Amino acid sequence: MKNMIEVKGLCKSYPDFALKHVSFQVPGGSIMGLIGENGAGKTTTLKSLLGLTRFEGGEIFLLGCPVPQRERTVKQDVGMVLDDCFFHDALKAREIDKILAPVFRNWDSGLFRDYLNKFKLPEKKLVKEYSRGMKMKLSLAAALAHHPRLLILDEATAGLDPVVRDEILDEFLGFICDEDHAILLSSHITTDLEKVADYITYLHQGEVVLSDSKDTILEEYGRVGCTAGDLTKIAHEDYVRLRRGTFGNELLVANRKSFAKKYPGLTVDRVSLEDIMLFVGKGEAQ
Repeated sequence: MKNMIEVKGLCKSYPDFALKHVSFQVPGGSIMGLIGENGAGKTTTLKSLLGLTRFEGGEIFLLGCPVPQRERTVKQDVGMVLDDCFFHDALKAREIDKILAPVFRNWDSGLFRDYLNKFKLPEKKLVKEYSRGMKMKLSLAAALAHHPRLLILDEATAGLDPVVRDEILDEFLGFICDEDHAILLSSHITTDLEKVADYITYLHQGEVVLSDSKDTILEEYGRVGCTAGDLTKIAHEDYVRLRRGTFGNELLVANRKSFAKKYPGLTVDRVSLEDIMLFVGKGEAQ
């Protein structure tokens, strides 16, 4: 299975922040969830992929093509949805169709109208009259209407009600039924990623701290509650993060089965992606 995205050692510096050698890959027929706290570097990473900001080191390949060298060509096969709708408030959906038709060689006006109908978006209504959910659906309709092979999405389900989110997640799953398609989805809504993502890359303070199959992460990582006395008996190498509390401590372990075998007196619970983020964001590294 070929990779639709390859990021190798991506670096980008700002006065108060830096991406540090970010690397990950997205295979065809899959969804990669990109997670991290605010300011972790998710948007900078996506903008680097899309050519919206210039990176200083590393390599990016989209659909096998190097960025930025073949950026203009590869963008014909990439659909993007950003956190904010980028269509002017004074436009109507039918006008967006006319604007984008000459931009994309594979633009499909019929498919765009099909998505407008499917998403129940009125063609004659101004964008400024759309709700947030409607604007997100409009952006997704435009992203899909030129038959892209790759979708790059920044908080595409943020602020939407559960029904609309579920509808859009179904679209994502349908899109990747073709193994020549893939999605990179940056989101704070980790429950959405637990539903649809095949892989997870976790950025923390500009660095990749975790990048693996979602199923592997949720199967292998675990959470352990322990007393101060228990903690003195646990080797540092057997856990990756520690959260101290008034009424006890919690550990994040990378191999819950191995930990349970070594410390049979302690209970190891499964974790969610949100649990892992809280441990990394607030816990002590070992």
